[in-house]
Formats: sequence, structure tokens, C-alpha cells
Amino acid sequence: MNKEFQVLWADSAVRDLERIVTHIAQESPARARTILTRIKQATAELHHHPHRGRYVPELQAQGIVLYRELVVPPWRIMFRVGDSLVTVLTVFDSRQNIEDILLGKLTTPTNSTIPK
Repeated sequence: MNKEFQVLWADSAVRDLERIVTHIAQESPARARTILTRIKQATAELHHHPHRGRYVPELQAQGIVLYRELVVPPWRIMFRVGDSLVTVLTVFDSRQNIEDILLGKLTTPTNSTIPK
């Protein structure tokens, strides 16, 4: 039997997702709902498959393999896997510069919550 992991969202990741959905909803509420559903489904699968996805290529190139990501085009969902916990750290547009995003997000302490 596979071990089940708890999936928590850092407050900053929740805010990222809210900003994305709000922005898209301005033009298309239906598209915003679809994207929200796709991202939530992808992260829900982490309960049973916490190591799915890939190492973040930009970090892996620097020898950092603590972080993984799922890609729900064009969104990248970055997370960290612990002993029994997966923490979703950020959700961002893959067309953005990851170095700028990570500098601000990975060095700032965050709280974690379970998304509704």
C-alpha cells in the first residue's frame, strides 16, 4: 500500500493562484474555472504520487534537487516533498523569469494552509 502524503499550500502559493484566477476571470470566468480545476487536480494527485513531476530544471542545473514542479501549461507549480508532507510553494506563468520569482519566494518564510 502506498503512503499518503498531506498536501499543504504556502500562503504565497494560494495568493499566486488567486491572482492568476482573478486576472483570467476578468476576460473569461469559464476559462478561469477551468484553469483552477486543472491546477487543483494536478496538485491533488500529489497525495498519492508526491514525486511526480520533474525537478525544477533551472535549479537542478545548479545542483539543487529539493524542489519539483508540475506543469499545467502555461503554469508551473513548484513544490517540495518531505517525509509525509508536500508543500506547494508557488504557481507562476512559465513565460516569466524564474530567477526573479524564486529570489523573492524561496527566501521568504511562509505559512501553509490546505486549499479549499
